[in-house]
Amino acid sequence: MGDYPLSTQSIALVMLLVLSGFFSMSETSMMAANRYRLRHLASQGHRGAQLALRLIASTDKMLGVILLGNNLVNAAAATLVSVIAIELFGGEEWALAAGTLFITFAILVFSEITPKIIGAANAERIAVILAFLLWPLLRLSYPVVWFINLFATGLLKVLRLEPAGEPAALTTEELRTVVLESGRYLPEAHRDILVNLFDLEHITVEDIMTPRGELESIDITAPIDEIRDQLATSFHTRLPVYEGEPGNVIGILHLRRLVALVLGGEIDHATLRENLAAPYFIPAETHAYDQLRFFRENRQRLGLVVDEYGELLGLVTIEDIIEEIVGKFTTSMPGSEALIHWNEDGTALVDGGHSLREINRALGLDLPIDGPKTLNGLILEHLRDIPEIGVGLRINGIPMEVIQTENRRVKVVKIHRP
Repeated sequence: MGDYPLSTQSIALVMLLVLSGFFSMSETSMMAANRYRLRHLASQGHRGAQLALRLIASTDKMLGVILLGNNLVNAAAATLVSVIAIELFGGEEWALAAGTLFITFAILVFSEITPKIIGAANAERIAVILAFLLWPLLRLSYPVVWFINLFATGLLKVLRLEPAGEPAALTTEELRTVVLESGRYLPEAHRDILVNLFDLEHITVEDIMTPRGELESIDITAPIDEIRDQLATSFHTRLPVYEGEPGNVIGILHLRRLVALVLGGEIDHATLRENLAAPYFIPAETHAYDQLRFFRENRQRLGLVVDEYGELLGLVTIEDIIEEIVGKFTTSMPGSEALIHWNEDGTALVDGGHSLREINRALGLDLPIDGPKTLNGLILEHLRDIPEIGVGLRINGIPMEVIQTENRRVKVVKIHRP
């Protein structure tokens, strides 16, 4: 090296530092690259992404060629600095020490830290470009890399640290975290739908059903004129029909099939029984996601939720499950559900029959949902008694006041913003 002019040696040193930076950036960008984003690009025919994935799939060989090149370049740079120091200052020890400090600083700043920061910040963008350079280098140096990895693999086996194969698939919770942290890549509405879809497997039909006490149903033993009036004013298209006792459901009546008969006045109890569809019962612990699939497979739109003893608890429809994913979209019965929101004074008037999950979602609260499903049930369980009007209580740090009771249930509650 001493036969070359000092200017040529300086240019060679700069080139060696650049090469070292290239290897450092390659290592960081390849290891930090998002595999799923690369797979998406590769599925669209992106050649750089395809090469990057092939390199990542052979991590030991990829790291072998990168580290081989990086160490050779760094060693050459250190030797070249020593030669330059000797030519400038002779064999002085202080000059060699100063040269060692200089090349260490230069490698750290220009060949290690800076390139790695750039590689980590733009991993996918850089990986698909550098893959075109690393792939030929790996093919050219494959015998050397294979020989070196032979010793590395043997050492790992001795230490019982053999590398795992394919990385483990993401769990549902990990996917949920990825969606929540997607930031600007996903519109907020789309992100909410995906998060709700992940949560669906933790929700049972009992969590989203319409409670038995709020069901609109028909007593087949009632006078026919009373039934006709109920059919004419019903807001729903399908109604449970019971006989004698509300829990004794004998079928589901589809009102659209009876429109002509109702208008013509040609309806009687026998006609009603003939038009009843068999009721479809669902165990209360059935997960909402499973039930959505069952609805599709059995071509059903609603089911009656029963407990382990066969007692009727409520009714769930396919719309109820879909609304858990995309949010409320169906038309509510007039006066049945008021919009849950905070008033200007920091309070909210809530019907006791509202589900706790809906209240938590609308008001941003954290009422416990592992017990009773409605606000009425939660208050009754907390007090272990039917409260009087004006009774105040605090659940999970949330103050509330009973405003109205009716038929042994809490009808209206005022919730104060905690």
